[in-house]
Amino acid sequence: MEHKIKVGILGATGSVGQKFIELLKDHPWFEIAELGASERSAGKKYIDATNWIMKNQLQPEVANIVVKECTPDYESKLIFSGLDSSVAEQIETDFANAGYFVISNSRNHRFDKDVPLMIPEVNADHLKLIDSQPYKGGIVTNPNCSTIGMILALKPLHDAFKIKKINVVTMQALSGGGYPGVPSLDIIDNVIPYIGGEEEKMETEPRKILGKLGDGEIIFNNDIKISAQCNRVAVIDGHLETVQVEFENKPTKEEIIEAWENFKGVPQELNLPFAPVKPVHYFSQNNLPQPKLQRDIENGMAASVGRLREDPLFHYKFIVLSHNTVRGAAGGTILNAELLKAQGYLDKIA
Repeated sequence: MEHKIKVGILGATGSVGQKFIELLKDHPWFEIAELGASERSAGKKYIDATNWIMKNQLQPEVANIVVKECTPDYESKLIFSGLDSSVAEQIETDFANAGYFVISNSRNHRFDKDVPLMIPEVNADHLKLIDSQPYKGGIVTNPNCSTIGMILALKPLHDAFKIKKINVVTMQALSGGGYPGVPSLDIIDNVIPYIGGEEEKMETEPRKILGKLGDGEIIFNNDIKISAQCNRVAVIDGHLETVQVEFENKPTKEEIIEAWENFKGVPQELNLPFAPVKPVHYFSQNNLPQPKLQRDIENGMAASVGRLREDPLFHYKFIVLSHNTVRGAAGGTILNAELLKAQGYLDKIA
């Protein structure tokens, strides 16, 4: 690109906002220009307003940006939102009404009938919903972090063999709860068998993601039965999920592995900067995948699967692992924005 698109980040001082900043460093298409946060942070230099918790050092050019309030008076017309759900809905609506394209990691607009709930390898065609939105700009959301890893693994299987039933049990990393997250005395020597709202998201979001594009809305796929149980475990990054699945047409184990190995989507065809070369990596070793070993595959943007075997209650069971703060949050949101750019939706603001 001759010049980069300037972007603003809402909720910039939070853990997702910080991950946006970390991942956007040296991005070939996008350049951080503005940062937004709460009133108590507005007017301060970013370095003074935030408690930086990322592994990589905060780049000086971002550290000295003066934080703004989250009001639609930004020069940047492309906005990444890492806002807390308690405030995201109205703020994101205000920006979209004012002509901004909001690419959101928050849950508030996920089930608006004209808002795409995007995993670009899975349902890139849903982006056409933007044309039905009433805004001068637009809103695109990504799903819950635990949903994304599961659906990346299931999409090629659903396309080939049509899924009827899914049972999933998650072991979700601490970073999924934000910072400072779960108190240490609650999680050390413990597993917490409840994450508020998580099971409902995993049981409902796939129906929209795997649905079909209709006239200005998505026709939900209500044929698949989904049961989810979600647990918080003492892992920093990487959601591990055990999945049981039943098909209309039971495939062989070899056919499932072949579907995973050959799976590619629109981001791979377009060679988008954040797209993994292979969205799904299969491991034949009995003890893989593991969060410590596989969460960073393809810069944290791919899902890892393993332990595929037949199941006495369903047809098959397997393990899927994905990086919850990269593919499941900021990285997935950036990939959504890249798809918008590649599909021409950002031409008028470039």
